[in-house]
Amino acid sequence: MKEILTVSQLNDTIKNLLEEAFSFVWVEGEVSNLRKPQSGHTYFTLKDDKSQIRAVYFKQFGWSKNRPAEFELEEGLSVLCRARLSVYHPRGEYQLIVETVEPRGIGALQRAFEQLKAKLALEGLFDERYKKNIPFLPRKIGVVTSPTGVVIKDILHITRRRFPSVDILIAPSRVQGTEAVAEIIQGLRNLQAAGGVDVIIIARGGGSLEDMAPFNSEDLAREIFQSPIPVISAVGHETDYTICDFVADLRAPTPSAAAELVVPARTELLTKILHLQQRARAGYGRYLADRQKHLASLQKRLQDPRRLLVDWQIHLDDLRERMQRAMLHQRDNLNNSLRKTEMALLHQSPARYVREKRLLLNNLQKDTLSYWRIYMVARLERLRNNSVLLDTLSPLSVLSRGYSITRKHPGGELIRQAGLLKANEEVNIQLAKGGFYARVEKIYGE
Repeated sequence: MKEILTVSQLNDTIKNLLEEAFSFVWVEGEVSNLRKPQSGHTYFTLKDDKSQIRAVYFKQFGWSKNRPAEFELEEGLSVLCRARLSVYHPRGEYQLIVETVEPRGIGALQRAFEQLKAKLALEGLFDERYKKNIPFLPRKIGVVTSPTGVVIKDILHITRRRFPSVDILIAPSRVQGTEAVAEIIQGLRNLQAAGGVDVIIIARGGGSLEDMAPFNSEDLAREIFQSPIPVISAVGHETDYTICDFVADLRAPTPSAAAELVVPARTELLTKILHLQQRARAGYGRYLADRQKHLASLQKRLQDPRRLLVDWQIHLDDLRERMQRAMLHQRDNLNNSLRKTEMALLHQSPARYVREKRLLLNNLQKDTLSYWRIYMVARLERLRNNSVLLDTLSPLSVLSRGYSITRKHPGGELIRQAGLLKANEEVNIQLAKGGFYARVEKIYGE
C-alpha cells in the first residue's frame, strides 16, 4: 500500500522543507491589504504586477536601526523586506515572517519624511516658543560636520574674514550613510560637554534625498530639541529642507550663509561704532549749544538782582498780611464755635441729668413702697381667710369635737362601714390627741 498522510502531516512536511531551503530571503514588493490589530503586529500582502504573498511583521522585532528614514507602513508603499519563509499550519498557507523593512525609491523616502514631519510638529518640536535666541557675537562656535569636506573650509574662511578672533571648535562626523546619525548626535553631545560653546552649527553640502536621510532622523531631531545650546541647521542648498531645519533654532539656506549669520562683520561693527561716536559727539555739541542759549536767556532776565529782591519782599509782606487776616478770622470762628459748644454742654450737663434721674428714682421708690404695702395687706388678709377656712375643713378640727378615725390593722384601710370589719379583728383608732389599738368584740348596725 502507498503511504497515506494526514493533512497536518503534509503541512508539517512542507513547512520543514520550506524553512530548511529558505532560511532568510530579501523580497521587494508593494504593500497591500495592510492590517494592524490591537496585538501590535502588522499583517499585509507583498505583491508585484504578477504575484503576491502574505507577510506578517511581529511587534517584538522593531524597525531596523540602519533604516534610511523613519516611516510607517502604508498601502501602496514600495518596500524591501528581510524575512523568513514559513507555513501557517492551520490553513496550509506559506507566508513571510518579516524582520526588517526598508523603503524603496524616492517616493517612499518623501512619504517617510512627511510622516515624521507631521508627527514632530504635532508634538510641538517645531514651535517658535521653544526656539532659543542666537547670540549676537559668540566667543566660541561649535561645528558638527565632515572635517575633510568643502563645507568646513567655507565656514572657517568666512568666519575668519568676518571676525578673526572668534574660536571654532569642530566635532568631526560623517554626514552621509547609516552611521552618520549616531556620529552627529555624539558630536552635539561632545560640544555641549566641552563648555564655553555659545552656538552650534550642523552643516553639510547639497545632495539627493537619500544623501540627506541622516538629517531626517527622529533621534537627531529630539537631540537638537533638547540641546541647551542654540543650534543652527545649515544642511543642503537653499531649496533643500530637512527635519533638522524645522527643529533647529535657526535655519540657514547654506553652510556659507550660516557662517554669515552666526558672526557679524568686524568692519561693519567698527563702522557702526564710528558712526555712533560721531552721532554722540554731534548730540553732545547740540546739547551744549542749547545749554548756552538757556544760560544767556537767564542772564538777560537777571540783569538787576535788587529788583527781583524788591519784588519778592513786597510779595512776602502781602503774604504776611493775608496770613494775619486769615489767622484772626480763624480765631473768631473758633471762639464762636467754643461758645456754641459751651451752651450745648450746659443743656447736656451730666449733673442736670443726674438730678433728673435721681428725682425719678425717688418717685419710683416711693411708688414701689406704697404698692408693696398695699400688696402685703391684701395678701395677709387673704392668708387669714384661708387659715380660717382650712381650720374649718381640717380633719383635726372634726376630731376635736369628739370624732375619731378607724383603720384596719395592719393595712391602714379606712373604715367607713361596720360591715367591713370582722369579730376579733384589730383596728387602729385615731383621736384628736393620740390614738389606740382595739379588737372588735361585736358588730351591729351593718
